[in-house]
Amino acid sequence: MVLHGGLVLGLHILMTLLSPQKAGAIKADHMGSYGPAFYQSYDGSGQFTYDFDGEQLFSVDLKKREAVWRLPEFSNFADFDPQNGLRGIALIRAHLDVLVERSNHTRATNVPPRVTVLPKSPVALGQPNVLICIVDNIFPPVINITWLHNGQTVTEGVTQTSFYAQPDHSFRKFHYLTFVPSAGDFYDCKVEHWGLDEPLFTHWAPGDYAAARHHRDPGLCPRPGAWPGGLPRGRHPYHHRQTPVQLPQVMILLRGWDVRETLRPSFLASF
Repeated sequence: MVLHGGLVLGLHILMTLLSPQKAGAIKADHMGSYGPAFYQSYDGSGQFTYDFDGEQLFSVDLKKREAVWRLPEFSNFADFDPQNGLRGIALIRAHLDVLVERSNHTRATNVPPRVTVLPKSPVALGQPNVLICIVDNIFPPVINITWLHNGQTVTEGVTQTSFYAQPDHSFRKFHYLTFVPSAGDFYDCKVEHWGLDEPLFTHWAPGDYAAARHHRDPGLCPRPGAWPGGLPRGRHPYHHRQTPVQLPQVMILLRGWDVRETLRPSFLASF
């Protein structure tokens, strides 16, 4: 992936309901908050998110200009006008130059993403299934993910999620491939990112899964299940009854980065 000039801007909006400093004795079973949002001048992309109990409920993609629910069922919990998310991204874009000017321009090392490939269901030859490519430790959120079948690029039956923010301010992304496993076939999830000197290929074949455990992806089926490498299952609205959402307090963390080498955060601003 050849990358050219430009700037990457991340805006982490930490809107926490019932702040411990202000809530007093008030307690809530669940919390809703505006999650991390970002705009990138590299490719003119941007994303705005809303979280419930620490897990992403939906996102607004700048290019698609629509709300994308993590699961279709989640849209039954609330309505959201995508224009609200687009205005948030526009605010980030408008302050891009100012934020970069104020940053300390200390370059940080780009860290390679981590990649895991596994099937959604136990593998049986000739039976339709879904391969899941889990890409963790993504930062900045600019990445190319491609599926290959027997060495050839696959474009049909491919879907992907938006970027899911993690507690360490990195991102996670899922890519899915519907397939019918056959003896002798093999698949690769190809990942290109600024933290990699060359594309990373993660191999999978039907025989590789013989002794593996069955894992579930909460993005596909949000029910109890284990994650590879000890990743947390997360708490989705699917598991809980809906509770009234109160207006949150707002704190905005502004961060500027150079496009090729990530800049460390240098200041915190409140609006």
